[in-house]
Amino acid sequence: MSEFDFRGITRRKMNTAKLQPLIITCAITGANQGKETNPNLPELPEEQAQSMYEAYQAGATMVHVHARQPDNPAQPSTDPEDYKKINHLIREKCPDLIIGNTGGGGATLTFEQKCAAASARPEMMSIDLACWPLLLHYKKRESPLFGRDEDVYINTVFGISHAEAEQTMEYMNQYDVRPAIEVYDTANFEMVQNLLDKGLLTPPYWFDFVMGVGGGGSYPTPYHLMTMLEYLPENSLVSVIGVGASQWPLLATAIAMGCHVRVGMEDNIYIEKGKLASSNAELVQKAVDIATILGRPIATPSQAREIMGLPQEPRQYS
Repeated sequence: MSEFDFRGITRRKMNTAKLQPLIITCAITGANQGKETNPNLPELPEEQAQSMYEAYQAGATMVHVHARQPDNPAQPSTDPEDYKKINHLIREKCPDLIIGNTGGGGATLTFEQKCAAASARPEMMSIDLACWPLLLHYKKRESPLFGRDEDVYINTVFGISHAEAEQTMEYMNQYDVRPAIEVYDTANFEMVQNLLDKGLLTPPYWFDFVMGVGGGGSYPTPYHLMTMLEYLPENSLVSVIGVGASQWPLLATAIAMGCHVRVGMEDNIYIEKGKLASSNAELVQKAVDIATILGRPIATPSQAREIMGLPQEPRQYS
């Protein structure tokens, strides 16, 4: 049995020092919440690049980027040029970081808009293999620049269909972009199997387990994490994403089990209960501290690229 076969982890002795070095992804911005929820959340390209540089210095080896509209940062951008600009600014500051862009972009976007970032040629791009009703609350933003003068509630359908998932993968493969396969519950592995059957996924597979999202998906508990791990195909790597208040207990469990983790203000704007995070770097440092206490080494960008099967030569953006 492989040292990193998660499905057998309860049947062998736990030893974090023998697990893969921990790959920490930082989702610096997200598509929905902004400075109205935490004034330290970066929105403009220069803010995102500086925030990611600080997170990179703290130990993050991969970024997950959401571009915002330059003239209205309250809204997600679907322009590949906006993603290219952010990728370029981040690459200037973080020469070997793994650069990932969203393949979601925002719950209210069309399928075509969600795929737009692929043409910016990130090294990784997320694909959301899920579909459920989602209720969002957008808080009022005080500044006219940010374009939201009242609270807004949006009831929409989150995710994509089987056919759209196939089209997304074809689009990613066209631009030589590796997928970060986001699954929210065990039922989503039906979509994974369809992509495998169609020959649209290439190992090693990188999965993001998104847990704790309201309105659908898996509960953020060790039991549900263990259950989802049972459905993984061979040659899989897992990064666990805990949304909101349950993030830190879930990520501590994931780190001890040999999974990788994602932090950042897209997922959680608090460093602890009632205390807003001062930066993305502070969130990354907390993940590093947990891993250090548990005896799990932190991956360098070079180690992360080797583990994930990515080229050692970072992709450039001009």
